[in-house]
Amino acid sequence: MDNSACKRVDKDQIEKLTIPPPETITRMSAIFQALQSSARLNILFLLKKKDMCVCELSEALEASQSAISHNMRILRQLDLVRVRKEGLLLPS
Repeated sequence: MDNSACKRVDKDQIEKLTIPPPETITRMSAIFQALQSSARLNILFLLKKKDMCVCELSEALEASQSAISHNMRILRQLDLVRVRKEGLLLPS
């Protein structure tokens, strides 16, 4: 590409510019793709305010627990949320 006519080209500055490695670009792309979902964004906003279980998220977002779990799996895979498993202890 011939940029000789462009007076703004500063080759010294351009040579100093770097871009992240391909793995980082791939991860960032996956995160941006995941955040295109309004359901996942809503989940993240709620979880920022308070730790919530799937049933609470389901109630707050008026969505099925299955849909919430599906979206949570995607967020977990991207390390955007962490899971803490809690359950009822049943008598033995």
